[in-house]
Amino acid sequence: MSLRRRAGVLVGAVAFDLALGDAPNRWHPVAWFGTGANAAMARLPRGSLGRDLASGLALAIGGGAGAFAAGRFVAKAARALPGPLAFAVEAFALKQALSARGLAAHAVAVARPLEQGDLPAAREAVRMMVSRDVGSLGEAAIASAAIESTAENASDSVIAPAMWYLAGGLPVAWAYRAMNTLDAMVGYRKHGRFGSPAARADDALNLAPSRLTAGIIAIVSADPGATWRGARAEAGRTPSPNSGWPMAAAAHALGVRLEKPGVHIVNRERREPGAGDIRCAIGLLGRGLALVAGGAALFAAWPRGAKG
Repeated sequence: MSLRRRAGVLVGAVAFDLALGDAPNRWHPVAWFGTGANAAMARLPRGSLGRDLASGLALAIGGGAGAFAAGRFVAKAARALPGPLAFAVEAFALKQALSARGLAAHAVAVARPLEQGDLPAAREAVRMMVSRDVGSLGEAAIASAAIESTAENASDSVIAPAMWYLAGGLPVAWAYRAMNTLDAMVGYRKHGRFGSPAARADDALNLAPSRLTAGIIAIVSADPGATWRGARAEAGRTPSPNSGWPMAAAAHALGVRLEKPGVHIVNRERREPGAGDIRCAIGLLGRGLALVAGGAALFAAWPRGAKG
């Protein structure tokens, strides 16, 4: 498939995502993958460093290869269909790796109770977005967590799958999404050596998308130059080699301090965030998505042989 056609399919996938949002878990391929991964983990040998590492490596390779094969099967089946239907089927399949509308909905679900002063409801909503303990978070900490998650997932759930699709088609996009899901499931330190292969693979796959996301946030911000300089200067403040890029870009674009207590502080000298800043972060996501989809649409529609 040509890059021009992939760009068109990407636009279709974005349209599907905005129109439909995320399917319920019982119908969502990512949820199916998570169920299968959990079943596999229950059968893999554990107990020693060597066994944990070997089993974790088997899980990462098997999960990525399985998702790649499934994506290849769907893409091949789609190509056998009549032209417009083939396009729609592949766009819908790619949509399963994207989640812009779902990400925005999660952020809105935090902003709304925060605006109403309902901290318990806001904590419960932000619990769906982050892994940290939210039981004692105040308004600023809740807003910070929501903004950080929105920025990080703009890369993981939007820009990265889109970039990998353009680079290698549906099999690569689905393989990326599988590795990102495994990282979310087992990549935390509590899983030790078992989770390290998936975590390291996810780190490698997100090196380019995280920086691209920071660049896109900078472009759609009020001061692109200052936002990009801030992102470059402070991206290393988080333990992850990647999450700091979109987080720092968002912090500088919004002019707020983002903090995970005991872990990182970004844009330290600026004000603490509030509910309105979550809404502004959603606006950054929307404008960034419009930039990507608009660019893809323009590329897909550009006449062959036309000169700029």
